[in-house]
Amino acid sequence: MNPEILVFLQTQNRIEFMQLFFSENIESDICTLAEEESRHCIKVLRLRSGDELFLTDGRGTLCRCCIIDDHPKSCTVKVIERTEGYGRRPYRLHLAVAPTKNTARLEWLVEKAVEMGIDRITPIVCDHSERCVLKKERLDKIAVSAAKQSLKAYLPEIDEPTPVAELIAQPFDGQKFIAYCDGDHRQPLRDSYRPGSNALILIGPEGDFSPDEVQQALAAGFTPVTLGNCRLRTETAALAATAFFNLSN
Repeated sequence: MNPEILVFLQTQNRIEFMQLFFSENIESDICTLAEEESRHCIKVLRLRSGDELFLTDGRGTLCRCCIIDDHPKSCTVKVIERTEGYGRRPYRLHLAVAPTKNTARLEWLVEKAVEMGIDRITPIVCDHSERCVLKKERLDKIAVSAAKQSLKAYLPEIDEPTPVAELIAQPFDGQKFIAYCDGDHRQPLRDSYRPGSNALILIGPEGDFSPDEVQQALAAGFTPVTLGNCRLRTETAALAATAFFNLSN
């Protein structure tokens, strides 16, 4: 499904067609879209002066706007209505996942996780990691596209690859989980999570976390969990966890 598809939005007891675009700066009542967004708006969707669209800054602000200059490289709009905290959820979800050897699988995960709802994604470097280098700018671009597609006014933070030990040591205000394949003390995630709580979950590489990494996480207060009886690929496990937290809330 392409980002430009028309989506019905119920707003103030009326139905509107919602075309969502991204702009980092929408604080002023007059905003100019970046060249790529302008081209998509004017050349692809063929919107013209007088047409309405919606803008988000990825920080929770949603603006209903009217085009006042339909230049294909610098489309200018006027803000008609501004909504703060659009789509804000009462909990935060932080997914820490080992990058897959095939980057396309990680990119797919980022896209789907953003569509479902995610607040932060941290690629973690583990003892058994097969990939330690990523193109963060591409992941950011994928996240923006997915947010527009799914009508999200919040963009997740996407971190640079981080050693898992470093992430484990960071403070976190909420429940912390580590999902891995083998172990006697793991609990089903559904039995461990309290809906409404912030959540951080670690998903390891194809070779799983090393015993040392598991022990570090347990010592830091992470709860060992299982996602079920099936052995899942890294990106599948990460998406399953993302879906679980969103459905639970």
